[in-house]
Amino acid sequence: MAASMAAEQKSAEVTDWAARIGWLVGLVLFVALVYWLMREGWKWRGTLQSDLPELPTAPEDPGPAKLSMSGRYHGSTTAGQWLDRIVAHGLGTRSRVELTLTDAGLDVVRPGATDFFIPAEALREALLGKGIAGKVLSEGGLLVITWAYGDKLIDSGFRSDRAAEHIEWVDTLNNMINKSTKTEGAR
Repeated sequence: MAASMAAEQKSAEVTDWAARIGWLVGLVLFVALVYWLMREGWKWRGTLQSDLPELPTAPEDPGPAKLSMSGRYHGSTTAGQWLDRIVAHGLGTRSRVELTLTDAGLDVVRPGATDFFIPAEALREALLGKGIAGKVLSEGGLLVITWAYGDKLIDSGFRSDRAAEHIEWVDTLNNMINKSTKTEGAR
């Protein structure tokens, strides 16, 4: 009986390394293809948005700062379309940010990415949001500033390192926008 049991036992299967390596190479090639397609889509989106003008730069003397904030820039989208990301001129690049609000406008300084300036007359609205271009946060966790860029309205999303600052930013920006609207209407 012991001899028959020994005869029935088989050795463990030998690993087929060629098949495993083939599957691994195939998986790596598939991931590389998906990454390449995503990159080409990003570049194509930039090409479609190439009609946007160059980003404005800050004036040499913008005046004293009303507010300043450090945090993260989460991207820009077409106004009201929180998934339609704007990638032209580096607006699609997430980065750290230093915001400074003056009477001249909003200076957006982004280390490692393109800085830009939003003139006061281009500002349209500020509100608290919860998401922009693939980034979703808790309700009111995102400062969304709507501004005119060329002939488009753009929403840009910022998150402060201290979220309690968002309410002050919304109030100050909207008061500044309302004052400039009333002044323009009085002319």
